[in-house]
Amino acid sequence: MDPKEIFANLASAIIEGNTNQAQRNATEALLSKIDPLEAVEEGLSKGMAVVGENFEKGEAFLPELLMAADTFSAAMEILKPEIEAQKKQMARMGKILIGTVKSDVHNIGKNIVATVFETQGFDVIDIGIDNPSLKFIEEAEKARADVIALSSLMTTTMPGQKEVIDTLKEMKLRDQYFVIVRGGPVTQEWADRIGADGYGKSAVQAADIVKRLLNQRG
Repeated sequence: MDPKEIFANLASAIIEGNTNQAQRNATEALLSKIDPLEAVEEGLSKGMAVVGENFEKGEAFLPELLMAADTFSAAMEILKPEIEAQKKQMARMGKILIGTVKSDVHNIGKNIVATVFETQGFDVIDIGIDNPSLKFIEEAEKARADVIALSSLMTTTMPGQKEVIDTLKEMKLRDQYFVIVRGGPVTQEWADRIGADGYGKSAVQAADIVKRLLNQRG
């Protein structure tokens, strides 16, 4: 089967909440020697993006969101062992603290990014969902993180990303961390406006940006 067709089928499985289809096409991706991370990025993630946008616009509701999340997890049961098997033995590239900002309880997008970071050679500390600004900073200090990654899946919670950056400035800690932002409604313009160091439209792009930032630091 053509990779584009597999990606489209994975996306539609997420949108429709069809776990059997998701697992069938995840298996087909592996049999077709498709990079499992590409299957996540080009198939599953794109389906989740559609569901997230529909939820944001009031065209989908919590049951559809939960069904999409369950379908994503079912596909990942097939893909994740291969992702783990493909992890190269590499020097740790840096430590990333990742979480979803205050009042935002979405975790699928964050989990995708965290998985990609791990497979790219980063140590990842995932502090979960609905995190107040101070928790990001306290946990980053405790972990001695290099990067703070802020996820927001709703326009109403995006100010939480700005709040973390502003709080770092107030505590005179801003220079200690690279801060990257990501999420369905997040844009490069927003990242620039709040003073973030980077914005990743996709999980793989986010990992590439972090690599570049850490290389600049030397």
